[in-house]
Amino acid sequence: MKIRFGIGLGADIGPQQLPDIVDQLEDTGVDSLWFSELVYSEAVDPFVGMAFALARTRSLKVGTSVAVLPGRHPVLVAKQLASLAALAPKRVLPVFGLRSAIAAEREIFVVPDGARAAVFDEALRLLRAVLEHDDVSFDGDYYTVSSAAVAPRPVKPLDIWLGGSAPAAFRRIGRLGDGWLGSFVTPAEARRARQAIQRAAEDAGREVEPDHFGINLAVADGAASPQMLAAISRRRPDVDPSELIADGWPQLHRQLDAYLDAGLTKFVIRPAGRIAMAEFVDQFVVELLPRQN
Repeated sequence: MKIRFGIGLGADIGPQQLPDIVDQLEDTGVDSLWFSELVYSEAVDPFVGMAFALARTRSLKVGTSVAVLPGRHPVLVAKQLASLAALAPKRVLPVFGLRSAIAAEREIFVVPDGARAAVFDEALRLLRAVLEHDDVSFDGDYYTVSSAAVAPRPVKPLDIWLGGSAPAAFRRIGRLGDGWLGSFVTPAEARRARQAIQRAAEDAGREVEPDHFGINLAVADGAASPQMLAAISRRRPDVDPSELIADGWPQLHRQLDAYLDAGLTKFVIRPAGRIAMAEFVDQFVVELLPRQN
């Protein structure tokens, strides 16, 4: 199975820094760059960032880590993805989630009260339908379209990966997704998640390819900042933050070994702390490119 490492961007990377980062990633042969959905920050919008990076490179892949789908019309999202895939074949890696991880941003992705999960499921079905078929009529509880078509459709259907860490998310991925990109889960939890997704896919008469399981990880240059540790504790109060963030590259390698043993093969690595991005990329290349196969 292919082991691959990409770099994730945080809220502190804005439009001014992005060109140099993209050029450095392309020049050094990094596999992929991932844009987070961080609306109320300096971060570049994921779809705008993907278009910029793809236009500036020839081999770098780009992905969303993760973009919120409920609250966006899936046909418009399909058009964006189809356009990107036509401009840069085999380099577009969409990952979608149920809602923003930032509470203040959840109100801008509007769905009916209590229906976010159902909207997500329906949006995924419609998104996939218009990416795979020329003439789609769809009459759902939340979306209705007649003779919907986006062109040019991808020659090879795009893989649609999903985030999430709850049992319902794993069932959704098995039924509707092509892969999983997790966050804030331990290796043991990641193993159980992979197994749950594979069971759900089997129950749905589908298969999620064995190398379509990945995770977001963070590495600090020494001890993580109190702010970072506090943010992790809010997200996972039941887990020691040191299990979820590496305090340096040696610990990251140990974490990677555990996740690989759990059956994960795709990794999005982001810096945690004040290390300069150019320095982080240089160290990333030295530490992680040799681990790819």
